[in-house]
Amino acid sequence: MVRKYAEYPSLRDKTVFVTGGASGIGAEIVTAFADQGSKVGFIDIDREASGAMLGKLNGEHMFSYCDLRNIDSLQKSFSELAEQLGPAEVLVNNAARDDRHDWRDVTAKYWDERQNNNLRHMFFAIQAVADGMIGLGGGSIINMGSNSWWEAGGGFPAYATAKAAVHGLTRTMARDLGENRIRVNTVVPGWIMTERQKDLWVTPESLAKQIDRQCLPDPIDPAYVARMVLFLASDDSAACSANNFMVEGGSI
Repeated sequence: MVRKYAEYPSLRDKTVFVTGGASGIGAEIVTAFADQGSKVGFIDIDREASGAMLGKLNGEHMFSYCDLRNIDSLQKSFSELAEQLGPAEVLVNNAARDDRHDWRDVTAKYWDERQNNNLRHMFFAIQAVADGMIGLGGGSIINMGSNSWWEAGGGFPAYATAKAAVHGLTRTMARDLGENRIRVNTVVPGWIMTERQKDLWVTPESLAKQIDRQCLPDPIDPAYVARMVLFLASDDSAACSANNFMVEGGSI
């Protein structure tokens, strides 16, 4: 089946910042915004993949190296992006790592590192762009959640806990920023068939089990997460805030 995706005139020339934009869902998001004519600035820890991503894009875009666990580095990267591209009108808090771990092996140091990788930077990214959005008269912030905890998925308790907390972050910041016409929403992916997932965890048996949990019978391509993000960034979703937008095939 040939898919015909929407084009959003309101996204043309809009400045968009994306965390973790060099691979996986993040790369799909960066590409989708670039195709809409947006100006995309993305941050990532992988210099090689980021350079390759920039080489694929047409238009005015920028990459800044950043280890998101270092908040000073995060704030510096966002300042660099804003200096070159202008203040963010859209922020996509995408970066995360869903490394598997046994609860018996988790130390306090590992727990804290997982929260720093999957949650803490989202708040400080919002903090870094909010004043610019206020000055512009509004904006859209999209946090990436996960349906792993909705499904009571096991095998990564530190990750699942961080992702559950994303929903609280979205709700409280939607309230705090809403008076400035800044919308904050959560996109909730299911098991998305990125190259990382395919390389590390997808087997015929695990995929069949996942499809059986879904209402829809097809594996979920990263493109569909990106399309939801585009909608939430566009003027078409101007009345949407403080909510979850599921992209998980009706998973139960």
